[in-house]
Amino acid sequence: MYIQYTMDQLYLPMDLEEDIPQNHLVRVVNAAVNRLSDRIFADAYPGGGRDSYHPKMLTKVIIYAYMQRIYSSRQIAKAVRENVMFMWIAGRQRPDFRTLNRFRSERMKDVLETVFTSVLQFLVEEKYVKLEHYFVDGTKIEANANRYTFVWGKAVVKQKAKLQEKVRTLFTTIEVAEKQEEHEQAGQDLPELGEASTLTSEKLEAAVQQLEAKLQTKPKDKPLKKAVRVLRKDLLPRLQKYEVQQEILGDRNSYSKTDTDATFMRMKEDHMRNGQLKPGYNVQIGMENQFIVGYSLHQRPTDTRCLQPHLEKVKASLGRLPGTVIADAGYGGEENYAYLESEKLKAVVKYSTYHKEKSKKWQKDISKIDNWQYDEAEDTWTCAAGHKLSFRYESKETTESGFEIRKRHYRSASCDGCPLKASCTKAQGNREISVSLRYQRYKQQARERLRSEEGYELSVRRMIEPESVFGQMKNNRGFRRFLLRGLPKVSLEVGWLSLAHNLLKQAAIDRKHNKVAKG
Repeated sequence: MYIQYTMDQLYLPMDLEEDIPQNHLVRVVNAAVNRLSDRIFADAYPGGGRDSYHPKMLTKVIIYAYMQRIYSSRQIAKAVRENVMFMWIAGRQRPDFRTLNRFRSERMKDVLETVFTSVLQFLVEEKYVKLEHYFVDGTKIEANANRYTFVWGKAVVKQKAKLQEKVRTLFTTIEVAEKQEEHEQAGQDLPELGEASTLTSEKLEAAVQQLEAKLQTKPKDKPLKKAVRVLRKDLLPRLQKYEVQQEILGDRNSYSKTDTDATFMRMKEDHMRNGQLKPGYNVQIGMENQFIVGYSLHQRPTDTRCLQPHLEKVKASLGRLPGTVIADAGYGGEENYAYLESEKLKAVVKYSTYHKEKSKKWQKDISKIDNWQYDEAEDTWTCAAGHKLSFRYESKETTESGFEIRKRHYRSASCDGCPLKASCTKAQGNREISVSLRYQRYKQQARERLRSEEGYELSVRRMIEPESVFGQMKNNRGFRRFLLRGLPKVSLEVGWLSLAHNLLKQAAIDRKHNKVAKG
């Protein structure tokens, strides 16, 4: 009547591999990691102490966990104890969550990029990736930090200035009091503070020590005693706090108190629809055929200043850069064009006004110098009314990174009586313009490449490649918030995620090819 059922009998075979389908994802992970050289992991293990779990086993477990949308070290440890696939790939060993987390976030900090590059090299050898085209884009992922404990750069500067002024006022009061008593050393402490903008905690500490020494000779001077107490207990600690905050901020405008590396950014995932800023990181990813070729993390909300450091990191990892870089208008600044040209890279990169230039409104706007004529021989611009704007002088601007932008300034001889002046400029006098001729040249090169057949095809692919990868990460695998804190550990999380993505993509392509072969 029933199939015999008993839990007390020993069954064969006992090998878990019999229960693993031949084309299962866990086999893809196993094969990829087995190809890695053991020497890669040598730097992560200095030796000494009890024997460690094999790094290849731990690497396999974590990559497969990320494939299965399991990111918590406790959940990974639970899967190793209960899930047949995890049991098999772990060789029935059971590392606890502390071991897994320590390996993921500490042991592999100097090794993971080498592992990623080695796996990528396997993909190149097997023709999954050619390293010809590099589609780069960024996405913001929320940090594992409190959304409501933050420090704003402007607030720190404002509060520090108020505090410095308060200190100077206090010292002025002390000086006046001492002058009234006609002491010989009156006012000597105040000049040592310097200007308010240069007042540091070190200078204030030295001045307070001098006041404390003076207080030893006048222990009954209540105003001086009160001033020293305020300086020592309140003003000096606050100034030190502001200096620490400014050091953490660097050139950023904000950071989170619970993850000081995270910057407050505007996220696309704005469920409240109120434009709330959240602590996060700007993840820059370069891909080809939807495989991740390079990744980097940045604390800047905008993509423009991230391109050069991102490509430098990729160049250091791979030893070279792909021949063609494709990116959207967020990267189309003069500095980035200059960098790509210096690296001899073909740039299919839009600039901010590329699409606007195609509209009839733009093309009919006589105020835009893109609709004017430039005479290189005479170095003059001719406006819509036929008036020439002659060169006057050249100015230089330096960006935060030290890049120099040269702008040439031109002015019309006379705009009096011009019927088009109202449409051309709102200025009262003659029309003036400032132009970076180098940027104009880069924009013209970008137009030609983007309008070519190859450029148009790559631009269309650019709309698919990054969005597919980001969609896989955020939607399909539910990775919308980091688990670890601090830029180094968060970078490792992206590395693990990228490894899992590439092997998932490889498995998907293999399945597709197998179906075609069988069909």
